[in-house]
Amino acid sequence: MQPQQLTDFIHAMFLKIETLLPVYLQNKEDERIAHGNCAACIIDDQGMVYGRLYGTDKIRSRETFRIAWTKASQVWITGLKTGEYEKKFFNNEIAECGIEVPDLIGWEGGQPLTLKDGTKLSAGFSGIRGIYDLEIMIKALEAMEQ
Repeated sequence: MQPQQLTDFIHAMFLKIETLLPVYLQNKEDERIAHGNCAACIIDDQGMVYGRLYGTDKIRSRETFRIAWTKASQVWITGLKTGEYEKKFFNNEIAECGIEVPDLIGWEGGQPLTLKDGTKLSAGFSGIRGIYDLEIMIKALEAMEQ
C-alpha cells in the first residue's frame, strides 16, 4: 500500500474504533480501567508510528497511549502478540529480542495485523481489558476491509 493510502486507511481505522468503543465501555469492568480514556497505536514496517487518543482526561490518555505504544513497539520488534512472546521467551522456546526483561509488557493487547494486500502492521491498544484490546483492533480492521 502506498504511504498516503496507508495513512488514510489507519486514520479511518481509528475512526472505526471510536464507533466501537461505546459498546465496550458499557461493561463496567472495561469502563473502570481507564474511564473511557483509551489509546490505539499502530507502527508500520517502515517504523512510522500512528496514534489516536480517546477520552477527555489528557493525563490518563497519555498513560494509556504509553502502554499502547509499548505493546505495538514490542510487536514491531518481535513479530508476536504481547503475552505470547513472553510465554515463549520464559519457556526457552525463543531467544531474547533485545528488550530488557523488566521492559516486556506481558499484557495482551499488542498484535501483528496483516492487511488483505499483505501490508503488515504492529498494533497496540490500551484502556480496556486485554482480550478486548485485541478484539477491538480486529473488529475495526475487519470493518475496514469489507
